[in-house]
Amino acid sequence: MSSPEIASLSWGHMKVKGCSSSYKDCKVWPGGSRAWDWRETGTNHHPGVQPADLEEVLKKGIDLLVIGRGMSEALQVPSTTVDFAKQRGVDVKVLQTEKAVEEYNKLASQGAKVGGVFHSTC
Repeated sequence: MSSPEIASLSWGHMKVKGCSSSYKDCKVWPGGSRAWDWRETGTNHHPGVQPADLEEVLKKGIDLLVIGRGMSEALQVPSTTVDFAKQRGVDVKVLQTEKAVEEYNKLASQGAKVGGVFHSTC
């Protein structure tokens, strides 16, 4: 199963190929995607992405996770969160969201087992 391409990204709006919905923030993995609702885990810009935000994607059999920190990189990614993924054998790339989407799409097009969590505003 391949990771779906992110078809478009603009401020507050993301579209995943093969999905009829659009997202503000999203999670993607081989074979699927869904909205990333920060309220589920109490995530905020500070302290940032929580290990609980990654669990669902990490369980999808990925080798690499791309995290998009937002257009202005306001979303923090604590080292404990990166370590959480690495302890599960998953490499992590943390980038500004436009760069993160480019990297994710490049890896997905190469057939990598890649997942992502992306913040599309600040």
